[in-house]
Amino acid sequence: MNKALTINDIARLCGVAKSTVSRYLNNGKVSEQTKEKIRRVIEEHNYEPNAFAQSLKAKKTRFVGIIAPGLDSMVTSKVIMAIDVTLRENGYNPLIINTSLRKDLEIESIENLVRLKVDGIILVATEIKEEHRHVIRQLNIPIVMVGQSSEGIVSIINDDYQAGFELGTYIREMGHKNVVYLGVPEEDVSVGIQRRKGVIDGLSYKNDSILINVLVSDFTSELSEKVISESLEKHQPTAIICATDRMALGAKKAILSHGLSIPHDISLAGFGGYDLANLVTPSLTTIKFENEKTGQIAAQTMLNLIAEKKVSELQTIGYELIKSDSVIKR
Repeated sequence: MNKALTINDIARLCGVAKSTVSRYLNNGKVSEQTKEKIRRVIEEHNYEPNAFAQSLKAKKTRFVGIIAPGLDSMVTSKVIMAIDVTLRENGYNPLIINTSLRKDLEIESIENLVRLKVDGIILVATEIKEEHRHVIRQLNIPIVMVGQSSEGIVSIINDDYQAGFELGTYIREMGHKNVVYLGVPEEDVSVGIQRRKGVIDGLSYKNDSILINVLVSDFTSELSEKVISESLEKHQPTAIICATDRMALGAKKAILSHGLSIPHDISLAGFGGYDLANLVTPSLTTIKFENEKTGQIAAQTMLNLIAEKKVSELQTIGYELIKSDSVIKR
């Protein structure tokens, strides 16, 4: 096996000092003639610089930390993949940390990334507590928050209220007057409060005769199935709206286990626009969020902050209502 090329080797082959090669690799000042000579040697030998070693001497490490609440969510995965691609295309290296929905690990991860001297941090958040704000206020590097918003923090969110209002309005206009909404705890402000409020306002807009039963689960299909199954033992709605598509799949299992059909007995809708929503039968009526766009904007916002460019403190991403076979008119 050939020995890997070193900076010393490049300097020898180019007839320049090691410090000149180091300046070139760190985008320092080097003459055009020397740049071309170094570039040609690097390409001929397929040299790949050690990014960590470079970061020790460079003012910018070209690393960005990404803190995720979990990697098993389709939405989070799409957002993170888009962040990853956009950062890499712009010469930055993502460091992805999974916290498994543990808030203490989120705080610890922020502190650890600062010690690693990353150029910035992107936090995909489900809940923001005072502990988060306290740590973030002390940062001397930029941070971008995705999924939640907080005053003084650059944030990128879905338009949860309007999305909920549009889906609630659609279910009402389809003639449903007995509706269950399956949501998540209020600690998640965007989904647990804003999305739920939008649905309820859309359902009840200019119509106070609609019966709305609000139930609470977590983001798993397993608990969602259990909550809906227990609810169906007491009364049968004409429609169930779930805070996510994954929760809707759990609700679907509960409906079918009670010998009921979708949509003839109960219509079903969710949020997320997952690809699997089109693979189930009947296909799921859902709000499709622009997850890839969210990731791209999060990454570009971070790049702008690192470059000390002005950015909006709050950016809201749009959505699309996908009307499918799981909802019928009453």
